Amino acid sequence: MTKSNLALKRVYEPPLPGDGIRILVDRLWPRGLSKEEARIDRWMKELGPSTGLRKWFNHDPDRWIEFQRRYRDELTSEERVALIEEVRRLSATGKVSLLYAARDTEHNNAVVLSEIVSR
Repeated sequence: MTKSNLALKRVYEPPLPGDGIRILVDRLWPRGLSKEEARIDRWMKELGPSTGLRKWFNHDPDRWIEFQRRYRDELTSEERVALIEEVRRLSATGKVSLLYAARDTEHNNAVVLSEIVSR
């Protein structure tokens, strides 16, 4: 897998043919977006942070380092490891876009997840 096969994209951005397989990695469905508009191929909501962690983080950049640590810990469950491996397999054969709803493009779960998948 090359890093160029894995992309991060806000789910609110228009879908493009070059997106490849579009995987939503948030636990909650994005507000105001229909399934037709989103054009999601897979919704791996289990890869999103837990409700408690998401609410604690609240997209506060001052909590970013601790959020990453806690989220990485959550991603070690057997179910989540299997989903991460599935994303790795998909990105080994073609383009995969990890979709997220957060406005902050630098401090969100998809950033952490992409680092883990790229290992």
